[in-house]
Amino acid sequence: MCGIGVVTLVWTKLLLLPGSSQTTGIVQSIAKSSGQSGQGDETVDLSEKQAASIRVGAVELRDFEVFKTSVGTIDFNENMLVQVFSQYPGKILKAFYNVGDDVKQGDILFTIDSPDLLQAESTLLAAAGVLELQKKVLARATGLLKQGGMAQKDVDQATSDEQTAEGNFKAAKNAVRIFGKTDAEIDKILADRRIDSTLVVASPISGRVVSRNAAPGFLTQPGTAPAPFSVADISTMWMIANVIETDAPAYRVGQPVDVTVPAYPDKVFKGHVTALGSIIDPNTRRQLVRSEVEDPDHLLRSGMYASFVTRVEGPVRSAAVPADGVVREGDGTMTVWVTSDSRHFTKRTVSIGLRENGWLQILDGLQPGEIVVTEGAVFLSNKLLLGAAD
Repeated sequence: MCGIGVVTLVWTKLLLLPGSSQTTGIVQSIAKSSGQSGQGDETVDLSEKQAASIRVGAVELRDFEVFKTSVGTIDFNENMLVQVFSQYPGKILKAFYNVGDDVKQGDILFTIDSPDLLQAESTLLAAAGVLELQKKVLARATGLLKQGGMAQKDVDQATSDEQTAEGNFKAAKNAVRIFGKTDAEIDKILADRRIDSTLVVASPISGRVVSRNAAPGFLTQPGTAPAPFSVADISTMWMIANVIETDAPAYRVGQPVDVTVPAYPDKVFKGHVTALGSIIDPNTRRQLVRSEVEDPDHLLRSGMYASFVTRVEGPVRSAAVPADGVVREGDGTMTVWVTSDSRHFTKRTVSIGLRENGWLQILDGLQPGEIVVTEGAVFLSNKLLLGAAD
């Protein structure tokens, strides 16, 4: 077709003088016959029956939330995760809870046979005996002084000794109290004059046992891993993510977060950003973003993969059309079909932005109020292609 047009133009140029009316008419006739349009617009006309199969509507103004999405992992809230050690070394006698058990603050997790407690109670009994003796010595010295059989300096010395013994007794009693012994238990030790070296270790918080390494006969040392028990308050969990460097400036502490996990695809967990990393990892070029997620039903598990959506800005108001009214062309451009009478349609290229609830944000190419196809845009594009093929 192109070759025929070239030959025709050459023949016309040879036969006709430039600028003549006959030349102009022939050229216009050739252009018309080759299907070229001076406007360059791609249009489609529909019959009344075809027009009934599509829907049109006005371009609207809508509010679009600005979101950022990423992936991460669920972890325990380390602000409420406690590794429970005994304050003193000893051999574990009994362990009372297993992994997954819920405990309350003050519940006894395990007991140990503590040589330090044994020494503290022995010191208490010795201090109690010395105090009792010094009280008798002071009472005897005071009686002799009244009878003239004791010098005042001896009474003063006995008083000093009694006060020293009382101070040592109080110190020994407080030392035993540090091991978790109550006043009633201390009084029983003093009354029975029998030492109990069993040291109880209670849970410092209410939560769930998430790890247990305690077993009878296990020798535990304060601060030496592994901890006999770990207890976590799982009413809240952490969602830890590493976001790409270009998205890092968009995040702020306090931003709301919606978290989903594959185990519960239909459930959205609410949370908020609590911490931002202060460095960009030189290897991955990513920044840490940590969020605290509410989990009142205790569904989340540490180690779960999670995806999260963060609202990083307020809503943006802009032109919008339904997603079914936008067609992605073969070259990647996005187009819509504009009309004024619902019978004649013109294709127009647009730039799109955010997608939300079935609507697409239009950044460029349309103005609010223009009439576009909202359903059936693909039908028009296919009709245009079929017409071009014919």
